[in-house]
Amino acid sequence: MTPKWWHDAVVYQIYPRSFCDSNNDGMGDLQGIIGKLDYLKTLGVNVVWLSPVYRSPMDDNGYDISDYQDIAAEFGTMEDMQQLLAEAKQRDIRIIMDLVVNHTSDEHPWFVEARKSKDNPYRDYYIWRQPKEDGSVPDDQGSVFGGGAWEFDDTTGEYYYHIFSKRQPDLNWENPKVQEEVHKMMNWWIDQGIGGFRLDVIDLIGKEIDKKITGNGPRLHKLLQEMNRATFGDKDLLTVGETWDATPEIAKLYSNPAREEFSMVFQFEHISLTWKYGDKWNPIELDLPKFKRALTKWQVELAEEGWNSLFWNNHDLPRVVSKYGDVGKYRIESAKMLATTLHMMKGTPYIYQGEEIGMTNVAFDSIDDYRDIETLNFYKERTENGVAPETMLAAIHENSRDNARTPMHWNNKENAGFSQAQPWLKVNPNFPEINVEAALEDHDSIFYHYQKLIQLRKSLPVIVYGAFEPVFEDHEQVFGYIRSDEQHRLFVLSNFTGEEVTISIPEALQTDQAECIISNYESHQALSNTLILKPYESFAVLL
Repeated sequence: MTPKWWHDAVVYQIYPRSFCDSNNDGMGDLQGIIGKLDYLKTLGVNVVWLSPVYRSPMDDNGYDISDYQDIAAEFGTMEDMQQLLAEAKQRDIRIIMDLVVNHTSDEHPWFVEARKSKDNPYRDYYIWRQPKEDGSVPDDQGSVFGGGAWEFDDTTGEYYYHIFSKRQPDLNWENPKVQEEVHKMMNWWIDQGIGGFRLDVIDLIGKEIDKKITGNGPRLHKLLQEMNRATFGDKDLLTVGETWDATPEIAKLYSNPAREEFSMVFQFEHISLTWKYGDKWNPIELDLPKFKRALTKWQVELAEEGWNSLFWNNHDLPRVVSKYGDVGKYRIESAKMLATTLHMMKGTPYIYQGEEIGMTNVAFDSIDDYRDIETLNFYKERTENGVAPETMLAAIHENSRDNARTPMHWNNKENAGFSQAQPWLKVNPNFPEINVEAALEDHDSIFYHYQKLIQLRKSLPVIVYGAFEPVFEDHEQVFGYIRSDEQHRLFVLSNFTGEEVTISIPEALQTDQAECIISNYESHQALSNTLILKPYESFAVLL
């Protein structure tokens, strides 16, 4: 495998409106991010993935873009963006832009023009269909955010397609002009000095609406290869596609270097295992053997073809320590265990803001305290259809996107040091105990555990390129694996429960000369035939 700079990189995702507010208007901004670059440098990350900061009416918090080449006023100016790029570069940190090209805002000039008349030059930039003879919607396709995917436009008497909010009309990627416009815009951003793109729901751009094909359409990979050739293909950039329905075979199509598409993709198989019937509002307990099989499959299948992105959470997902760990007695131990388990795998790790200090889900008492469009839409839809409000609120406490979006905890002062004004979304009430200032003062904190994991990845090639071999595959409580190359053999073992677990170590792994490189309890210098793991204990040893 040809080494790339992003193979040993560690990416930190920033959700700008919730990271740091520099001008005390209650919303995070670019200057707030600039002010925290030294913090990120201390952590050790060398890439920042920036959720959208483009001009937007913020129907979906910036994932509805009205101008791709301008900055939303609440986040700052283009000058602020250029300053961020320059200051990050001084610290050897690259900025990855989050790019949404499946759809735009309904306030984008293209759509404003498109809805004026059926013969407008921009009409075919979007997807339009005539009503049925009775005036009803063209078909029964649904929106990801609830309700139908078709919205009637009074001006022209036709429906436009939106797989997300009705204020996010889908672009028509069958139109070559759309492709040209997007490629031109991407090259403009590359010229600004960015380090790459994270491409939002990119698996949807090859859709064939009349056949009801949305994800992984037959034209998708041709479109991506054309995008690669026209924009980032000959540049040394990191590109990651968000692909909810990807299987390992599909992921190889995206990320095998020979195919010239992306560096890697986000796949979500391990995430959806805690959703009953694939419904996030119907959460179920984690089945660890099934979870391990999913992660192992991706490690093994993409070993030689493609590359894995490694992540537990992001701006759309619940906090990892709340999902797979323990937010009570063992919050610190379980957060460190989850970090070690992920960062010792093969692939590029992603840290979501606050993960490095063990931030947790939030349980607001009232639906009125939530801001996420998806959460609000589904609460309304399901309670109107007979789901008890308390049942829906419990599901929201577990899986709402706002769990990840509460403001970052910088200290134990007012509003967690995020802002001196009332934040756009309430702060999690546990900020006095869980905050950056406290983490930096405690040398046994979750923060320093992450810092060490990042340092290990940059110093031990076996973590980056070593082969992956599962151990204890069917065990109900522990997750173990071996990473190996010609120089090293690394054994990683994690207890996913709050109980002590006794396990028998395979003879091939027993040693009296283990070098423990990281642990969340005391170091293991030897591995005998029987081992007692403490609650949420995790370690990595060189054999």
